[in-house]
Order: sequence, then C-alpha cells, then structure tokens
Amino acid sequence: MAKIHYEAEGRVAPEQFIAALTDFSDRRPELWPNLDPKFYRLHELGDTWAEVTEGTDVFGGIWAREHYDWSEPGNVELRLVESPHFKAGTTIDYRITPRPGGGCHVDVVSERIATSVRGRLVGLILQIIGTRRFGNDLRTTLERLATSGS
Repeated sequence: MAKIHYEAEGRVAPEQFIAALTDFSDRRPELWPNLDPKFYRLHELGDTWAEVTEGTDVFGGIWAREHYDWSEPGNVELRLVESPHFKAGTTIDYRITPRPGGGCHVDVVSERIATSVRGRLVGLILQIIGTRRFGNDLRTTLERLATSGS
C-alpha cells in the first residue's frame, strides 16, 4: 500500500480552500497543478458530493474516478471508485483547519493499493517522493488561491 502524508499552510480561509477543492468547473485543472485537463471529467454533482475522473499524464497516464464528499465541515474525502491501477475504496482525506491570525492549514493523507504493475511502480515512487511533490503542489495551489483572491 502506498500511504503518504503531506501538509501545507496558506493565506486563504478554510472555506475558500474547500470551495476551490470542490470547484468542478472547467477551471479546475488551472487551480490544481497535478491535474491534466485531458483526463478531467465531471460525471455527477450533488450538494455535498461529486463523482469525477481526474488524472495526470505521468507514466503514460494515471487516472482515477473519485467520489468526493464534503458533507463533514472541514473535511473533504475522495474515495476511489475506479482505476486501472489502484483498488477501489481507497481514500485521500483532506482536513482543513483555520490558522490563528487567518489562513488555513491543510493536512492530507493518501492511501492507494496497487492492482497493476504500473500501480505498484507509481506506489513505490509515491512512497519515495510523494510527500515532497504533493506538498509542493498543495503550496502552489494555496498561493494561486491567495494571489487570485478566489
């Protein structure tokens, strides 16, 4: 199992970060640097949930269909629905809390169980560099949000 933990702090309010994380408009790939627009597709959207396919072009394309749930305040959970490389049911959990003096702290735990050779390779790489890589991507997104004011 590939399990990684990363976190970052930003100058945006928790509600602003959650709004961006749950913004499934066409601008989504602009906010999240690790998403490739060619893999992005919104399937269904509810009041506190969405089902979305997202991915990256790394290793010839890694994608997953995820069920997003933000019904619990301060938490957004992604549950894997379908992927050719990872087991359904695994999760990515975002915990967003306010910082004293403003802004937010984002804590992320990602768990994936590989079901293919490519998935095992990606899982191994994530174990080695995932915390740093995704932490940097998260900081980039937080800075984009703070700069754009959205």
